[in-house]
Amino acid sequence: MSEESVIMNSEHGPVTYTSMLRDFTNIGIKPGMNLLVHSSLSSIGWVCGGAVSVIQALEHILTQSGTLIMPAHSSDVSDPAHWGNPPVPESWWEIIRKEMPVFDNGLTPTRGMGKIAESFRKQAGVRRSNHPSASFCAWGRNSDYLLQDTHFDYPQNDQSPLGRLYELDGYVLLIGVDFDKNTSFHLAEYKANCSGKRIVKDGFPLVINGVKEWYEYEDILYYSDDFIQIGKEFKVTNECMHGFIGKAKSLLFSQRTLIDFSVKWMEKNRRE
Repeated sequence: MSEESVIMNSEHGPVTYTSMLRDFTNIGIKPGMNLLVHSSLSSIGWVCGGAVSVIQALEHILTQSGTLIMPAHSSDVSDPAHWGNPPVPESWWEIIRKEMPVFDNGLTPTRGMGKIAESFRKQAGVRRSNHPSASFCAWGRNSDYLLQDTHFDYPQNDQSPLGRLYELDGYVLLIGVDFDKNTSFHLAEYKANCSGKRIVKDGFPLVINGVKEWYEYEDILYYSDDFIQIGKEFKVTNECMHGFIGKAKSLLFSQRTLIDFSVKWMEKNRRE
């Protein structure tokens, strides 16, 4: 959506830092929370200060006693053989594997995470975990604990930032996005005992003993087609805080409660 369209659709005026403090408080954000945020900036309306105002309002309410977490995935640092949005010709694959820059924790941008998450990545005091394609960023009290993960295989399992947030009984806030953007479902996929679960190989460039090499790692094959349906059923039987951040329909809920519900749902409903 163009900025002009966002302005034209903001019939009640601009969204501001001050108005978002009120909206975040009304939906249930509190000091000391460990909060994972998935967001769409354009859905909020025209925001004075853009992504910066959103981030600062969240941090003001959470305070340094809380922790703000956002996904920082860079899915283009991966094996081009798996790319589908868009795919590239097979004749390019080896060239890309050879020429792809090694993941740089500070330089490599996010992909498909939205303006708020990408701006958050660049903020002073924000740390980023080290998985080349499935990293997270965090600010606040529990950043070190959440981002301590250094393994490459199965990057969203119990030892990942998602798994550490589960241990801390943290929360998830969806701002203007649906459950298909909720990465915590991937942790549920690891935990669920489903007969159709498959192991796949992916890869990225890595410097090993001073030499750049193509490194392969294992992961499960994620399946997201049922995420919105799981979310719909979760909202019926579990406590969720509904509200608006600006114009954006938003939802706040316990990550642990969602994952425990999703594991049972997947084990009951998923088939090969």
